[in-house]
Amino acid sequence: MNINWYPGHMKKTRESIQKSLSMVDVVFELIDARIPASSQNPIIDSIVGEKPRIIILNKSDLASNNGNKLWQDYFSNKGIKSLTMDALEGKGIDKLQELSYEVTKEKREAYEKRGVINRPTRAMILGIPNVGKSTLINSLSGRKGAKTGNRPGVTKSNQWIKTKTNLELLDTPGILWPKFEDKEVALNLAFTGAIKDEILDTETLALKLVERLAKYFPNLLNNRYNVELEDKTSLEVMEDIGKKRGCIVKGGEIDYTKVSNILLDEFRKGIIGKITLEFPED
Repeated sequence: MNINWYPGHMKKTRESIQKSLSMVDVVFELIDARIPASSQNPIIDSIVGEKPRIIILNKSDLASNNGNKLWQDYFSNKGIKSLTMDALEGKGIDKLQELSYEVTKEKREAYEKRGVINRPTRAMILGIPNVGKSTLINSLSGRKGAKTGNRPGVTKSNQWIKTKTNLELLDTPGILWPKFEDKEVALNLAFTGAIKDEILDTETLALKLVERLAKYFPNLLNNRYNVELEDKTSLEVMEDIGKKRGCIVKGGEIDYTKVSNILLDEFRKGIIGKITLEFPED
């Protein structure tokens, strides 16, 4: 799968982020807990520099508990503050505010020495498309201050949003990197919906997902769809799932588009199970 997707607005987003960094005290970097390495934009390190940063493993409710722990340990060993979160349900919000207070302590004390008391902490939210930035903002603000959607690219421009606490947020559009050299990274991003489905072959993507799940999570696949996996190709497993789900067109043929959409949708919603697709040791 060869993906080279770098729209013009991605370049503008990077430039805008670099210009806005001086206005914030801390960066909240959201990554997808199911694919922490693949969903962490490698250019963000160079953009953020020495600015205090907190990594948020969002959608942790969809990832395995063991995977969440291993990734938190990994970031801790690198000296980076991190936490798990389910932004949709607001789980992890209190911990985020606690860490924000901790990493901005020096700056707050410097302001207080100058007589500036209770200055709001300003945070920039960064992350690739569809990782949950707008959902986090809605949870923090207690209002529908930012549009959300299960499709990448909802946020189109930087916007400031006040929250219920002493925290102000700068939302930014999702930013991908110029080219995905690693096929596994590209697949992981496509599985989770970070790359628009329109630019991919959905049926091939679903087949690749079945292949991955059958290899590493056979019990989850079997429990969800009640299909036999032994001595079967990924295509045969996919066809069996299609038959079980009634994805049949005239003449008894499998409706591959329909079964593909079912598989991708149920994986992305966590219906198949709590799945982490990559680990630090990988």
